[in-house]
Amino acid sequence: MSPQRDTRCLVVGATGYVGGRLVPALLAAGHRVRCLVRSPAKPRAHGWAGQVEVVRGDILDPESVAEATRDVDIAYHLVHSIGGGADFEERDRRAARIFGERARAAGVRRVVHLSGLTPAGVPERELSPHLRSRAEVGRLLLASGVPTAVLRAAVVIGSGSASFEMLRHLTERLPVMVTPRWVRTRVQPIAIADVVRLLVGCADLPADVNRSFDIGGPDVVTYEEMMRSYARRAGLPRRLILPVPVLTPGLSSLWIGLVTPVPGDLARPLAESLRHEVVCHERDIERYVPPPAGGWLGLDLALAAALERAGEDQPDQAALPADSLRADPDWAGASRYVDERSTPVDASPEALWRVVEAVGGDTGWYSAPLAWTVRGWLDRLFGGAGGRRGRPHPTRLERGDPVDFWRVEALDRGRLLRLRAELRLPGDAWLELRVERDDEGRTRYRQRAVFRPRGLLGHAYWWAISPFHAWVFGGMTRTIAERAGAESGAAGERPPHPRDLERA
Repeated sequence: MSPQRDTRCLVVGATGYVGGRLVPALLAAGHRVRCLVRSPAKPRAHGWAGQVEVVRGDILDPESVAEATRDVDIAYHLVHSIGGGADFEERDRRAARIFGERARAAGVRRVVHLSGLTPAGVPERELSPHLRSRAEVGRLLLASGVPTAVLRAAVVIGSGSASFEMLRHLTERLPVMVTPRWVRTRVQPIAIADVVRLLVGCADLPADVNRSFDIGGPDVVTYEEMMRSYARRAGLPRRLILPVPVLTPGLSSLWIGLVTPVPGDLARPLAESLRHEVVCHERDIERYVPPPAGGWLGLDLALAAALERAGEDQPDQAALPADSLRADPDWAGASRYVDERSTPVDASPEALWRVVEAVGGDTGWYSAPLAWTVRGWLDRLFGGAGGRRGRPHPTRLERGDPVDFWRVEALDRGRLLRLRAELRLPGDAWLELRVERDDEGRTRYRQRAVFRPRGLLGHAYWWAISPFHAWVFGGMTRTIAERAGAESGAAGERPPHPRDLERA
């Protein structure tokens, strides 16, 4: 069916994991978007902030919801209170009733809700509180009097998804795992890209559709199989997984909280839900939203997409594959370590950039020459290129150029130089050198070393070398600033004073 354009879509939960990815997809499909948010500052972290209408309010406040649903065609309900305390079921129940009542009063054509897949044949009272609440919210919205589509998903595969982050960090950090019995539970995961595609497609469902739909990818696997698939895709050695019967949901959540960055109040309800088999029992949604030409993403391709660009592309060149979406929780995204340094520079931005762009080769790395030399020797010892490649031009770089044992990955001349390490490492490493102006108009140098570990060895590597970072990276920051100042003074350049910038 051909999509209807210029509809106004309300997204409640727009700054969350799924909502932050749904909003740009709705905009790309030609829809107008309104967001109901408690803090208008949160959408500003997204690149789409200037393209949407923002209504400040709370989903538990009937007046806020009434204002947000006014003149809306499609309303997306993407919020739930998991991890929000013991009374999350009551809060979700109230929110669903308010949302349904106000949507009906405003004449909303359709409500779309993303819910959790529940096991067939299991009485609702026997479900975990998390799954029980998700089922109840879907049922309340379906009874609201507004045509509603409830999409029921199991594990969503994508960087930033709480379930995926648990999978990622458990697999990366534990080569040997003594696990709960739920690792043998069957589940039907779905890629975040396919979830978003289905949510967008629901805006064009026929008016008489008022039901829930099971959504999932083509693969039915156990959590153990997902862990092994993740290890293969991430280039990790084979994981030894030993299920034992003594780990209760409570102990499981403590174990998850110890090993992963997922907060304990979120880990517990998720762990309690993992004991249930969640597999699609119908694929009726495909009658209305057909799969793409290549079909829904299988587990392996979904994992590849999550690992290739953790958290999706960012709107500026500062983003690395190790970065999560900037509005995601702090614990989301690939494991990474960062050494970040910044200093004001008594030089013009142009003088500072000349020093930055000359790094490596005959110029060297501005500090700790012995450390850089030894690191190059060690790489050659293990079959790598070491530091013998130098650079193709003494003062100018282009994207793709080798610089000793680095390669230029991104270049925004005058502003950003990003180098990616080509050493033999238990992970991936980048070095970013940036030229900026601060809020007072002064020249500022920023430097960021990022390491994304691969397996337990990668974490051990970072901690082994971190005591030397103050010497290597701290010295590099100071020396670049000093040399830029000296060269700027020798050339007779004077960095602009903030008052000069104000006059300009």
